[in-house]
Amino acid sequence: MPQPPAPRKTTGRPARISRTEILRTALRIVTDEGVDRLTMRRLASEIGSTPMALYHHVRDKEELLLLLLDDYAARNLRRPSAPPTDPRERVIAAATAIHEVLADCPWVVEVLTADDLMSKSALWFVEQIVDGLTGSGLSLEAAVHGYRAIWYYTAGEIVIRATAARRREADDRPTYRDRVFADLDPQQLPRLAAVADRWAPLTAQDTYAPGLTALVNGLLTTPD
Repeated sequence: MPQPPAPRKTTGRPARISRTEILRTALRIVTDEGVDRLTMRRLASEIGSTPMALYHHVRDKEELLLLLLDDYAARNLRRPSAPPTDPRERVIAAATAIHEVLADCPWVVEVLTADDLMSKSALWFVEQIVDGLTGSGLSLEAAVHGYRAIWYYTAGEIVIRATAARRREADDRPTYRDRVFADLDPQQLPRLAAVADRWAPLTAQDTYAPGLTALVNGLLTTPD
């Protein structure tokens, strides 16, 4: 009686990878080590694949970062059920929501500071800011400029705080600023010398909310 043919051996082809696996691994790299450490070659090595295999799922690193942004924003940026009816308050509420989410994940800001990278899932909040500014009397063009000022303030505040925190974790010695402020000449810099011993704790305070309110109020009292 003839024997059934033996099963064919596999050719050693690498296992298929999924976009979910790619995003999960990329997120781990940027969270633990920063955006600069993410490369397609590094990602492929972590997954156990090749860069060419990744390109079947994402075009390049920029598209990968956009996918990470959209995934993060979709999971964390929650639209309120009833935004404030007052346009000025709507601007402040939308900017505060963006700040609260991004402050917990500084790598996102590193990506968003590139002007051509924008998460689609966050555009509703951008719309609220621009609409609130126009509803408060600005032209559409001035509202766009106002949004840019709010975004620069928000992103800059988070990036500076995150960078300072990483520096303190890596080295607890006095910074260059600390050494300079410890030796200020009160004759030349009387205001700074008077507050020199309190400069570090004062500048470490969380003043985002009052700063945002002051910025928005200033934008809305400035003529187009």
